[in-house]
Amino acid sequence: MTNSGSIQSTLQETRKFLPASEFSAQAHISSEEQYQSMWQKAKDDPAGFWGELSQELQWIKPWTEVISGEMPETRWFTGGQINACENCVDRHLTSWRRNKAAILWEGEPGDTRVLTYNDLHREVSKFANVLKKLGVNTGDRVTLYMPMIPELAIAMLACARIGATHSIIFGGFSADAVADRNNDAQAKIIVTADGGWRRGKEVPLKSAVDESLTKSHTVQKVVVVRRTGQQVHMQTDRDYWWHDLMSDVDPHCDVVPLDSEHPLFILYTSGSTGKPKGVMHTTAGYLLGTTMTSRWVFDLKEEDTYWCTADIGWITGHSYVVYGPLSNGSTVVMYEGAPNWPDEGRFWEIIEKYRVSIFYTAPTAIRAFIKWGDHWPQSRDLSSLRLLGSVGEPINPEAWMWYHRMIGQERCPIVDTWWQTETGAIMISPLPGISATKPGSCTRPLPGVVPEIVSKEGTPLEANEGGLLVMKQPWPSMLRTLYGDHERFKQTYFSTIEGAYFAGDGARRDADGDIWVMGRVDDVLNVSGHRLSTMEVESSLVAHPAVAEAAVVGFPHEIKGEGICCFVTLKTADSEGSDSLTADLIQHVRKQIGALATPDKIRYTAALPKTRSGKIMRRLLRDIAAGRESVQDTTTLEDLSILAKLRDSDDA
Repeated sequence: MTNSGSIQSTLQETRKFLPASEFSAQAHISSEEQYQSMWQKAKDDPAGFWGELSQELQWIKPWTEVISGEMPETRWFTGGQINACENCVDRHLTSWRRNKAAILWEGEPGDTRVLTYNDLHREVSKFANVLKKLGVNTGDRVTLYMPMIPELAIAMLACARIGATHSIIFGGFSADAVADRNNDAQAKIIVTADGGWRRGKEVPLKSAVDESLTKSHTVQKVVVVRRTGQQVHMQTDRDYWWHDLMSDVDPHCDVVPLDSEHPLFILYTSGSTGKPKGVMHTTAGYLLGTTMTSRWVFDLKEEDTYWCTADIGWITGHSYVVYGPLSNGSTVVMYEGAPNWPDEGRFWEIIEKYRVSIFYTAPTAIRAFIKWGDHWPQSRDLSSLRLLGSVGEPINPEAWMWYHRMIGQERCPIVDTWWQTETGAIMISPLPGISATKPGSCTRPLPGVVPEIVSKEGTPLEANEGGLLVMKQPWPSMLRTLYGDHERFKQTYFSTIEGAYFAGDGARRDADGDIWVMGRVDDVLNVSGHRLSTMEVESSLVAHPAVAEAAVVGFPHEIKGEGICCFVTLKTADSEGSDSLTADLIQHVRKQIGALATPDKIRYTAALPKTRSGKIMRRLLRDIAAGRESVQDTTTLEDLSILAKLRDSDDA
């Protein structure tokens, strides 16, 4: 280990890509001087900076104080009253936007719907009245467990309209996961569907809800959208069809004035223990953060057709499918199903069909696209695209380059965004009009974000020394607590480095001042006293022409302390690998990074265990590499069979 306890950086990436002058000329942030001025003002005078920007929102009652308290007890826009739904829907009705498409929706089977802002206002108002009719009051919690259909966005905005706190559960979690989250939030109502479509199969949502209700007794009513038409059990005086309730309800519903710090939503994120964490976001600060970052990072224009591929069940869907884009009056694409149904060209077909101009997706999806082959995007007209984005985890440089060449056709800026469920909004990202992008770097902090990279003792590190990525200054969209467990909130995020927020990621800052996120600090390898980033070893493997995806973990090693185990997915259908390929991959890593990072084991697998949002679950792979049984939370795992196959191959 180095004296500072820093994480060694071995990844060398020198390629830079400047934005086109014509893009810069029209960008919201169009010069380095403008960025520096904004960033410095936000750092030196956060109250002045955010107070001025808050005028971008529509307030019911003006605030009296922008910021009060120190982290972790910060409060924003004290004394103000606001409503998120009014900002995302109502305020657009006084202009030509009332007839602008708010949501362009495509179902997996190919059915489509268009909702204008006027349509959205009517449907949201009606469902807000439905909720009130069913006994939902301001402050109650409502669980939404639904497929990616317009009713999900309608339901969450209806909750916001009346001040009910929504808790959205991804429509693929088990009945036990739904019950756990219902119980923690003490949900009063669940909104669901009979089912949803995923890769041509019906996902049975209502039956999972029925099972969950045998273990969660605070839920009094269930509202069911008819989506697939499958037969479901409907219990009298508990279960109601959405279309029946909506058929005879008033299409007008006044917005409820809410305190700036009123809880907008709870979103559960898996913890390293078995108990998920209920991240709670409040109204005004979160809404301002998502509104401004949507505008800055995606350079949103009135004529854009914007598509974030995330499910609304994840924070990316909350912030960058619904609240951020709709607050800006954007046209948003929503797609219900899988990217490879009925074939691997579905995403590119959707981009061509709707003339998508901004496309925001995850590195794990990009690596899947690479594996499926260039002929899929090449067969479609992607000329409408003007900006690309990446979200979810660090992107490997070679995947970034493929995205740049094949999808962006070497003319679209790529915004590689770093943020978290807990931060609410994007924190570090290229600004497409000014940033010299580098494959694999999220570049620089946005205005209002003051990061530091420190040792585990809290000492700031020099350029290219990897350490803990912390925030020393509060920002409006930060989480306020973990629902029902404020002590866990303080211990989880504010106890590692005194006076700073830390949520687990390591990073380094290069000589230009650009930030490279190195993955979770929990995933750092400690090889012969040297701390290495798993992400950098993974990037080296993915740069090999045979490799589609890789996950690297440590395992106990009697000589080195920790050995390096690499789980590798190949681009070809053959997932077995060979002795010669293994030797070639080992030499490839040694050449790219050095002998210190030489893999001890390489294991081939057809797929890696991932969460339903696409993140590789490395902590489960650590257990497999070490040959031990896992006691980790697996409720967010997409496909348990992958884990079973890896364990079987380990036993073979």
